[in-house]
Amino acid sequence: MFPSASRVESKGLVNKDLLTIDGVSRDEILFLIQDAIRMKKRKQYGQELKGKTLGMIFEKSSTRTRVSFEAAMIQLGGHAMFLSSRDLQLGRGESIEDTAKVLSKYVDGVMIRTHEHEKIETFANHASIPVINGLTDTHHPTQALADLMTIYEYKKTFSGLKLAYVGDGNNMAHSLMEACVKVGIHISLACPEGYMPDEDITAQVQNQANVNGVHVFVTSDPKEAVQDADIIVTDVWASMGDENEAEERVEIFKPYQVNQELCKNAKSDYLFMHCLPAHRGEEVTADIIDGSHSVVFDEAENRLHIHKAILKGLL
Repeated sequence: MFPSASRVESKGLVNKDLLTIDGVSRDEILFLIQDAIRMKKRKQYGQELKGKTLGMIFEKSSTRTRVSFEAAMIQLGGHAMFLSSRDLQLGRGESIEDTAKVLSKYVDGVMIRTHEHEKIETFANHASIPVINGLTDTHHPTQALADLMTIYEYKKTFSGLKLAYVGDGNNMAHSLMEACVKVGIHISLACPEGYMPDEDITAQVQNQANVNGVHVFVTSDPKEAVQDADIIVTDVWASMGDENEAEERVEIFKPYQVNQELCKNAKSDYLFMHCLPAHRGEEVTADIIDGSHSVVFDEAENRLHIHKAILKGLL
């Protein structure tokens, strides 16, 4: 049985934007997951967004984000426009504020994948249409929602589960922390010293966890983090923009590889998840990501369905 959630008004989500998981309520998260699962099961396209257009601004390239958002709009009867920073006056010096105001006159919503989180906040503050965070250096909310959907599909509950995140304390770590405490999943994170999650975000999540009766534990010991975990999650050691640190990071993160030895500390029916793309032999061994515990390709598919739910909720 899905956790109880009061129905969100049919006109959409309470806030006009999706910038972080912290900005979405527990009930909204559950509603989005319910709607995504329903659309996944119906196996047919709808017309809920007929006549709607989504602008997609990419300052960071992507496979899954672009294809899943564009396919989501098409499957709901709408249209998506790919806008790279090279194609926009934004890349030639036009202000974020002016770009937001102009695009608000042309399209019904904007999805942005960029570097600094402050950019998307500025854009949203000056736009009169919904703005969706497709990824920033600090947050990746749509991926975290797809991860929650995948966990629920396999575990049929959130309550009492433990998720262990192993690796860089990056945008995925931040959004997973925020997502877990919202729905009642305990979370432990193992990151090397110097690569821990942001202190302010961690403190904010800890406060929310105390209210919700959820445990948030941050350590530098991966075995301690993975102990009795129901879900193990990792990410690349050098995210987009960190390529110049790649060789240095490989040496630092070697003890944080998700492999058979580390996974022995988890529960026997653990799930392995990764937002992709993956570097087999670095953050995870091939036998884990391609093994029986891995759900990474279901996780990737669920980006499509959760994006449909988000787009319906906002547009």
